[in-house]
Amino acid sequence: MAKSQPKQTGSKPSHRLYRVSGEGDATTWTPIGAAWLHRDGKGFSITCDAVPLQGRIVMRLNTPRTEALHA
Repeated sequence: MAKSQPKQTGSKPSHRLYRVSGEGDATTWTPIGAAWLHRDGKGFSITCDAVPLQGRIVMRLNTPRTEALHA
């Protein structure tokens, strides 16, 4: 029986997931979940609050909002 990955409660996620639709100035980024890097660095545990039927899912490094806007 496989050992399950421990739940990452209380720890800050390493990445955020977004539903992205549109292009250029009309792009909309909607937060839909988070990801935590596994301790061995070879994968992620992902939690989704929503699963989009359209658009694309983008996973970005979790940075303070001011840094993310200027990246």
